[in-house]
Amino acid sequence: MQSRLSRMFVLIGVAVVIVGFALRVNALLVVTVAGIVTAAIGGIGPVGILEAFGNGFASSRSVTTFALVLPVIGLIERYGLQDQAKRLIAKLDRLTTGRILAAYLAVRQITAAVGLTSIGGPAQTVRPLVYPMAEGAAIKKYGRLDDRMREKIKGFSASSDTVGVFFGEDVFVAVGSILLITTFVDSTYNLALEPIDLALWAIPTGVAALLVHGTRLLLFDRKLDKMAADVREPATTGAPA
Repeated sequence: MQSRLSRMFVLIGVAVVIVGFALRVNALLVVTVAGIVTAAIGGIGPVGILEAFGNGFASSRSVTTFALVLPVIGLIERYGLQDQAKRLIAKLDRLTTGRILAAYLAVRQITAAVGLTSIGGPAQTVRPLVYPMAEGAAIKKYGRLDDRMREKIKGFSASSDTVGVFFGEDVFVAVGSILLITTFVDSTYNLALEPIDLALWAIPTGVAALLVHGTRLLLFDRKLDKMAADVREPATTGAPA
């Protein structure tokens, strides 16, 4: 009973993550504290905790991204990267939010198809560049954005990256998912499936994803037009005659 209870206490780390995310505390800080709390409850000493973090840092690309990329992005943002991106878009009259995101989708998918999956991403590209540019185009067109419009732009900015890399990377024969599928099919069904076969069949799917989501991104401008009209309407109807 005592052993089972002690194992249950380890789940306090999960509670720390839930509470931290609910309070919108910095994600890196929340995960770090949750890891330390879980390790301490599990009986791991300070040296063991540092060793675990060190091993994770050396072996995990995700930890490296959080520990190195995010601080660098934070410093760049602090010195005005997002503001400069918005100013650049403000000078280009023909660029709209939907067109910017559709162009990024195409670039992201094409680069992923040739194996360059690491040149973009939510942390490296979407937050510091793509979203500010999309938001800047909307501000240039509508002047004032409410929270609902900003959240929609954030969501579509993230989706342009996710859809692009997801449907683009399978065209590259050396990506992990292709090798996993071929290994599984060979070992389970005794079928000789070549990576190039999967990559070739991924091309029509990738083209379809580009057309479907690219159209959604271009039509996103109409959705923003309607949302901007809804924002202006209360101010207009409430004005004195």
